[in-house]
Amino acid sequence: MTEIFSIVILIFSAIIHEYMHGWMADRLGDPTAKNAGRLTLNPIHHIDFFGSILLPFILVVSKAGFVFGWAKPVPFNPYNLRDAKYGGAKVAIAGPMGNFITAVFFGILIRFTPVFSLSLLGIFHSVVFINLLLMVFNLVPIPPLDGSKVIMPFLPYNWQLKFAELERYGMFLVLIFVMFGIPFIYPIIFFLYKVIVGGY
Repeated sequence: MTEIFSIVILIFSAIIHEYMHGWMADRLGDPTAKNAGRLTLNPIHHIDFFGSILLPFILVVSKAGFVFGWAKPVPFNPYNLRDAKYGGAKVAIAGPMGNFITAVFFGILIRFTPVFSLSLLGIFHSVVFINLLLMVFNLVPIPPLDGSKVIMPFLPYNWQLKFAELERYGMFLVLIFVMFGIPFIYPIIFFLYKVIVGGY
């Protein structure tokens, strides 16, 4: 049952992540996500079969020790953005920031509201942890993760070209990082987790 809750939390956290990308793009002048019907929290419009269902299920069944996945990327047209130089970076960082805000909100509930039932409290802790995992993971500067797009405007032009070339291998690079790189970001996640929930 705990694993099922983790998958559900993951799906909705990934949806918040993608929604925030679309929301920021819309605020900056690009209505692509809105016109495509993706500026919504309705899971039907965001679920990716492999990333939202199959991969999390495989990780749970194989007892990998963590649950991970993603929703369908929200489309946006960078040429519509009013901020031509930094607009793409703002759209990119909006997703992780949506996860951070969600983690902080549930952390505040854990710390400052009356005692919940233990099962509900456990769910809230999972919400905090999973959203921090999504935030930190997506800020890793590996194309096509958000971190690569956040730093892109600050890189020399030839480095930007190299990052753009790496995007064609994006899925492979992400899977490699999921298999071997997750342990390297856990210390950051656990540190933020303890700060937010108050050392539980």
